[in-house]
Amino acid sequence: MKKNVLIIGAGGVAQVVAHKCAQHNDVLGNIHIASRTVEKCRKIVDSVREKGSLKVAGELQAHALDALDIDATKALIDKTQSQLVINVGSAFVNMSVLQACIETGAAYLDTAIHEDPAKICENPPWYANYEWKRKAICEEKGITAILGVGFDPGVVNAYAAVAVKECFDSVDSIDIIDINAGSHGRYFATNFDPEINFREFTGRVWSWQNSEWVQNRMFEVKRTDDLPVVGSQTSYMTGHDEVHSLSQNLGVPNVRFWMGFGEHYINVFTVLNNLGLLSEQPVKTAEGLEVVPLKVVKAVLPDPSSLAPTYSGKTCIGDLVKGKKDGQDKEVFIYNVADHAEAYAEVGSQGISYTAGVPPVAAALLIASGEWDVKHMANVEELDPKPFINLLNDMGLPTRIKDEQGDRPLRF
Repeated sequence: MKKNVLIIGAGGVAQVVAHKCAQHNDVLGNIHIASRTVEKCRKIVDSVREKGSLKVAGELQAHALDALDIDATKALIDKTQSQLVINVGSAFVNMSVLQACIETGAAYLDTAIHEDPAKICENPPWYANYEWKRKAICEEKGITAILGVGFDPGVVNAYAAVAVKECFDSVDSIDIIDINAGSHGRYFATNFDPEINFREFTGRVWSWQNSEWVQNRMFEVKRTDDLPVVGSQTSYMTGHDEVHSLSQNLGVPNVRFWMGFGEHYINVFTVLNNLGLLSEQPVKTAEGLEVVPLKVVKAVLPDPSSLAPTYSGKTCIGDLVKGKKDGQDKEVFIYNVADHAEAYAEVGSQGISYTAGVPPVAAALLIASGEWDVKHMANVEELDPKPFINLLNDMGLPTRIKDEQGDRPLRF
């Protein structure tokens, strides 16, 4: 059984991960949190202790770490004797942390695809540009590396696997719909790192349609759905991590991702983008200072973790899957609804962070027990989804399924 967890990152998602690891530290062992800014890690440690999240007595420590430094990351893994590394830092550090795990033998988990700071929306499938190049070495060394095990990507990949394997004889389309019907009360803010958030939307929108890659512009294609709890919602086709693995692993001809945006967000985003303020390329000011516009915008926007205390409302994220069963057309919606205020009361983070932070801890528990300790690199849809969904049901992210039989909880 693998024990001792190193959490890399100190944002809102890392706070959720730390609380959930603490709630299961009888299985996961000692908990270590590392980031470039050690004070942020210490605040998370304080939060865990204040809420009494530790299930049993054990280590809970903060560390300073530049996760781009592979040798430093290896040294911290060895020092803390961590056998599980949950990477919820910037997507820019994925490959460095993965390499450190490969060289130390620790299991690796992340919640988003790797990004090169100098590139936006590279050619698909994105995983093949970076992580999948390490598949062979993970297999050779017996390293368990679970990619994209947040909610989306992550839980929605498990939902897709359930639909394909359990609900249909053949699947024609998987449409992942992500709606945040909550309100943070600020003029403008992003729910996670603004730099990563904006980079998703300033380039090309890639989708998998009729078994080939299709390009669109952001906010070019939209849909409206009547969804459980949150009601009628408009969402826009967006490029996203899970499209790039599901399209390659499940043999489904149409895989698309849709995210809800209000008109205010679209208007502000459009102005910022048209002014060049979302560019990742450096510019010089009149005073000769070199700045990156996107980083300046990030610096002036609210820290996503600061939104949590006043956040209200709910999220609804799920997979709308269509295909055939016994020769008949069939449609299912497998989904979760999360509440921002409930998330804050439990772990001090808002619902977006909660939905992203609980799943990697569930995955870590499955690796610790051996069920997901597969000794190779895998995306979530390649693993048995049943124990994962069952664990999430018990950890605060219950799954429901809506089909011809009605709307009901999903448990295996």
